[in-house]
Amino acid sequence: MSVGTSREPGAGAGAGSGDLRGGRDGRGGHAGDPDADPAGSRADAGIDPDDLPDGLVVADERGRVVRFNAAAERVTARRAADVLGRPLAEALPLEDLEGRRWWQLTDPYGGLATRTRQPERNLLLPGGREVLVSARYVRTEPTGPVRRVVVCLRDTEARRRTERSHAELIATVAHELRSPLTSVKGFTATLLAKWERFTDDQKRLMLETVDADADRVTRLIAELLDISRIDSGRLEVRRQPVDIGAAVGRHIQAYVAAGQPADRFLLRLEHPLPALWADPDKIDQVLSNLLENAVRHGEGTVTIEITPSASPREGEEAGTSVTVSDEGTGIPEESMNRVFTRFWRGSKRGGTGLGLYIVKGIVEAHGGVITVGRAPGGGARFRFTLPVALPAYLT
Repeated sequence: MSVGTSREPGAGAGAGSGDLRGGRDGRGGHAGDPDADPAGSRADAGIDPDDLPDGLVVADERGRVVRFNAAAERVTARRAADVLGRPLAEALPLEDLEGRRWWQLTDPYGGLATRTRQPERNLLLPGGREVLVSARYVRTEPTGPVRRVVVCLRDTEARRRTERSHAELIATVAHELRSPLTSVKGFTATLLAKWERFTDDQKRLMLETVDADADRVTRLIAELLDISRIDSGRLEVRRQPVDIGAAVGRHIQAYVAAGQPADRFLLRLEHPLPALWADPDKIDQVLSNLLENAVRHGEGTVTIEITPSASPREGEEAGTSVTVSDEGTGIPEESMNRVFTRFWRGSKRGGTGLGLYIVKGIVEAHGGVITVGRAPGGGARFRFTLPVALPAYLT
């Protein structure tokens, strides 16, 4: 990709290659001399180096810095005015993780004539700050002299956050798997070794425990698959007509059958509701998680309100909102912005802390939005809104 800056008003075609003023605020764009810019007229594409999300540093055929964009200033904590015109090795005094000077090792101007790039790697700036660096050597001929070195800089903080998140995920999975698998292994080994010593009731209890723990492992694996699909943008939504009121009713009936008092649940359904096209299995997953949170972590009456609303998606008028609230202690204000992140737990009552992260991913995959707040009764209130989108084959 060629990156250039527009000429300043009044700059003629003959502006010299030594003009380092280009860009919005003097961070080092050329005025457009073709000899200094192998990209030629592409430099007039109107792309400002300061608009790039990554640090950009460009050195000319003499190895002197001619461009240093705003992101490079942020990543290196150096001002463009202090490095423009200086040798690349001085402007970017990079070292590898073993303390060796990077530009002496790579020697872009005097090294192999066939080399065109340096792949991305971790390098150190003065003070030990770690950055991700890649470089490209621009030549006018395949084995000719280097006319320009283009360096890309990236801060490692985002990657470190991702690596920490992956490490936390692995630790959580290991912890959550250890307990049920230990139980399954223990009970099955005991039954196989001493089958005749146990009564039928004892055998049934052990097998029921094994069955419940196997379900727990299955749910965790399903959560991990969902997270993988959400993170990679591959979560598929198979839209069908969904009766959201009936879906909520089924969940309430299941809780009542499991021993919850019927009067703990209050369903408010506003008619008429627009026809909702969504993935019924995934909507069931969202409802199951929100209701389980309200029952397990909340207190008092669990209120579910289903109302027509404006669509959260542009170009559509109608949407459907579902609000689940309880009368417990609610979520602390300082935790509101972390509710939908991985591993957030509202209490110490178990769980992987992945459920609400998955809920948000499912709702957003439908083109919807989900929010959290405080209910009128003081508890937590979750509200998600879905567009009533038709499947592609009907639009």
